[in-house]
Amino acid sequence: MNASDRTPADLLRSALAADPARPLVTFYDDATGERVELSVATFANWVAKTANLLQGELSASPGDRLALLLPAHWQTAVWLLACSSVGVTAELGGDPADADYVVAGPDSLEAGLACSGDRIALSLAPLGRRFPAPPAGYADYAVEVPSQGDRFAPFVPVDPDAPALLVDGTELTGTQLVERARAEAGALGLAPGARLLSGRSYDTWEGVGAGLYAPLAAGASVVLCRNLGLLAPEALDKRVESERVTATVV
Repeated sequence: MNASDRTPADLLRSALAADPARPLVTFYDDATGERVELSVATFANWVAKTANLLQGELSASPGDRLALLLPAHWQTAVWLLACSSVGVTAELGGDPADADYVVAGPDSLEAGLACSGDRIALSLAPLGRRFPAPPAGYADYAVEVPSQGDRFAPFVPVDPDAPALLVDGTELTGTQLVERARAEAGALGLAPGARLLSGRSYDTWEGVGAGLYAPLAAGASVVLCRNLGLLAPEALDKRVESERVTATVV
């Protein structure tokens, strides 16, 4: 990857320039049987659309804070990179009452109502389906994002030394996040082309580092598994084989 990358959005741009067709995030939900595979190009397209929604529709700007009340999921990963693209601080499991915006899943809609700013709801249903009707107090992400532009340019350059991520009480700037991601990639033995299977949640650095940032920094990819505990050991072995997994963290 490019040694000059200083934000997660920089890492994604470098990945896109290097090999847009390779897999980046493969997501499983073992409670629903869902499997979604996103190439670097497809993931980057989702990020661009979400960043345009955040900047253009919600009028978010650098320094704003977004409470991200979502589990480990491919759409959570998209939102994390979209926030980085705009310069918004993503707060995983953050306090909605102190945030400018909130993005919530089905299990956190009530908590998210404490946010006085714009609220976005995700159904987290297979294929990214919309809600039958938008939850009260929320806009439905699946309704709002498809019409957004496929290319994104920030109105204001993102400062790599500004806060980018808050997770488990630790705040990281863009520069610190990239440095930590590279260190985590080394600790996990990731190299370009590696495939890491992660069953960790996104509520700690160890989870979100393994489940997104370290593979991105290393030029690797992640097989992100939600509800992995529901999978029988022999089925996990088959997944490791079929997905060509080179490292596993649970």
